[in-house]
Parts: sequence; C-alpha cells; structure tokens
Amino acid sequence: MESASGLILGIESSCDETAAAVVRRGTEILSNTVASQIAVHSPYGGVVPELASREHLRNLLPVVRTALREAGVTYRDIDAVAVTEGPGLAGALLVGITFAKSLTLALGKPLIAVNHLEGHIHAVLLEEAKLTEDEGGSRAGDRKGQSLALVVSGGHTHLYLAEFGAGPKGSGNDTATWTYRNVGRTVDDAAGEAFDKVAKLLGLGYPGGPWIDALAPHGNSEAVPFSSSQIKAKVHRKGELGALNPAEKIYFSFSGIKTAMLRYTKVYEMESSIEARRLALAAMKNPKAADALPLCDRRTLDLIASFQRSVVDDLRRKTFRAAERFGAERVIVSGGVAANRELRVRFTAEAGERHLPIAFPSIALATDNAAMIAAAAWPKFVTGSFAAEGLTAEPSLALGS
Repeated sequence: MESASGLILGIESSCDETAAAVVRRGTEILSNTVASQIAVHSPYGGVVPELASREHLRNLLPVVRTALREAGVTYRDIDAVAVTEGPGLAGALLVGITFAKSLTLALGKPLIAVNHLEGHIHAVLLEEAKLTEDEGGSRAGDRKGQSLALVVSGGHTHLYLAEFGAGPKGSGNDTATWTYRNVGRTVDDAAGEAFDKVAKLLGLGYPGGPWIDALAPHGNSEAVPFSSSQIKAKVHRKGELGALNPAEKIYFSFSGIKTAMLRYTKVYEMESSIEARRLALAAMKNPKAADALPLCDRRTLDLIASFQRSVVDDLRRKTFRAAERFGAERVIVSGGVAANRELRVRFTAEAGERHLPIAFPSIALATDNAAMIAAAAWPKFVTGSFAAEGLTAEPSLALGS
C-alpha cells in the first residue's frame, strides 16, 4: 500500500518522553515534538511509572497537535498512525496505544504497531536515507548485507544483526522489510541504567548519562581500574537468544561495576561529600553538570572518568567482537547512550582501524522520539502490515528471532 503523500504520524510513549512526529515516506522529518518529563522524575533519581503515565495523559494531545501544526498538515492529511507497542512501561505504552487506536478509528486510517527497539535502529537509517537522497544517490535501504546494531539506552543494551530484504518481485525497494536477529543482550542492568544509578550514587542529577559525560573529561580515566565482568552462558535461561550456540552469545553486565562504585565510595569515605553535593545541587534551580564541577574533588572526577571509560570499553569490545564473529558489514549504534561523546570517539576510532563503516543518530534522534517510530512504520505501511484491533501494550516485547 502506498499513497502520494506518504505521511505517517508517529506516537512514542514507552517511558518518560511524550513524543509525536510527522515523517514523509520514512525519510523526511516534517516535525518531531518531544515533551520531556525530566523535571517530574528528577527528585526521585529515576522514572516513577505512575507519574510517567499521568504525564503522558496530560501531554499527548498537545504534543500531537504541535507536531501536526509544525508539519503544516491536518489529521486528514495523515496516511497512517504509528505507535510504540513495546517494550516499555505498561501504563505509559497504553496511553499512546489507546490514543492512537481512537484516532485511527475516528479518521478511518490504518494503525501500525512499532517495536521501540526497531525504532531506535531506524533513527539512524532515516537520516542516512535522507542524506543519500539529498546527494542524488540511491536510498540507504538499498544497502545489502548485514549490519550489526547496538541499541544502548536506559532500558536496553542489545545487539542485533539487521538485514534489509527485498520485497515482492517488481515492487521496488520501498516494499522491502528489515529482519532482525538478536545476538547479544545485558543480563542485568542496561548501560544507561548504570549511568543513572551511578550518578544518583554520587549525588549528581537525573538522567545521569549527560552529567557523567560532561564531568568525565575532567578526571583521569585510568585512575581507578575496574575489571571486566566475565559472563558465562550456563547461568542464563535456556533458549534466551534463540538458536545461537553458547559460544556465539554476547552478554553484557553492568551490575558489577555499579557495586564496585558503591564499595569505592565507602572505602574512601566519600559519603559526606556526596551528601553535601546532593544538597547543594538540590538548592539550585535547574542545575547543570557545570554547576556540579566545582562541587567534585579530584577523587570524584577520577572515579567518574574511570567508570565511563570502563562501560564504554566493555560496549566497544563486545560490539566489535560480535561484528567480527558474525561478519557484519557495518555497525550501527543507537539509543540514548549513543549520545555519549566518549562512546562516539572510541567506537569511531575502532571502526576506522577495522575499516568498518559505522553510523550514529544525530543527538536529537538518539534519545526517545516519535520520528524514529514513524520511520520504522514506513516499510510496514507499504506492505500493508497493519495492527490488529486487539493491539495492546507489550512491556517485554522482543525484537527479531
């Protein structure tokens, strides 16, 4: 199925960002509106699910109206509505799904369910496709072979082999679809979650990733040696990664380094300085990482830098090991942690040494947004892969085989 306009309204409400976007044919972003809930959750140092759902209820309609207005279109101009089905917080997902189902029913438009993880991958693909078209070349979707995608955020650390498959004969590349094979995952905390929890431990703000990213360059990343976690396949659930042999599985684990950080603060009796920093930042209106810098001594800055280096190195080492093992022709890094500056530098350097193409989303599309949901929905729209009437939230929704 294809229309002349190819306009998809995307809706994303899987966690703590209420987002709506209008994207044309999976590549051209006409609008991308996000209502952040950081101020709501900051006092708690993490996302409170009930508060997130309430904020989505409050923000969703205004956000959708803003997205349509900025795109210069009306509800009737939209060809389909795409919404995040999962994974995510059950209540938060239901807000977006219920709204999207009601809207498509009223408009007589098709509804498309999108996996949030696939959306993060398409955050990279849509920008590549647009750039390629602007340069007069073929669409990025014409790429053959396998890409290895690392989706790394506050809730996810996954590795996927992503491959673009041709659609029906004579239908053209627009009708082709992406297939995914899960080849790696975290067995405990996601990388972004570790950043958040460590930032909270050290008396810094939420979300923790940007704070640690900003403060790490001021410390010595080799000052505190953290050992790499050794994860053995036998401790995991049978069939966790499909048909992969145990030797092929790639596992991440970040609970160990989080515990090591806690022990370090106790051994060096840092609790009083951490509490003083927490109180000082709490007394400020909209504090930033720059406000925290004079509140951090050398030991704290070295600890932050060493923590970030260890996490980034673990992600880098295992991602490129997987790329080599599975013969990937390029690497895609997406999700909120893909905005981390040290990660981008070190991944880019490693890819250069291996002569392996690598791609990241722009900073605006690294964190949760609806443009990526609308982009991931485009191949489904063209092939008529629409959601059933019984669509509901799938908090633990998996991607691929």
